[in-house]
Amino acid sequence: MRYGVGLGRQGFEWSGEGVIQWKQAWPKWTPPDEMIARQPELVNWSAANGGMPPGLDNPLGARALYIFQNGEDTLYRIHGSPEYWTIGKSVSSGCVRMINQDAVDLYGRVTNGARLIVV
Repeated sequence: MRYGVGLGRQGFEWSGEGVIQWKQAWPKWTPPDEMIARQPELVNWSAANGGMPPGLDNPLGARALYIFQNGEDTLYRIHGSPEYWTIGKSVSSGCVRMINQDAVDLYGRVTNGARLIVV
């Protein structure tokens, strides 16, 4: 299978080996503190405020696959996106964005513990 993706913009790239440690259908989104520091308007969705509930406007979209490296969460995800126009561009904060339909398909194909290589 081949999917179109949107990747991290300059300064937010990630590469290396990891594993998909966890998967979530209709995930809640909680921006990390570093993202909130850059974009203070996201404070409403902070961990302290409970994150953004699942739904079509949620930046993680319909499915999320959580990338771990050496047993630790990288905070990077492979996920669906409501911003379909960003596919094929380097615009994210490091995550791998997909259109929701592709994220749903990939979610069904990948098992926990699957190896991931990003070059």
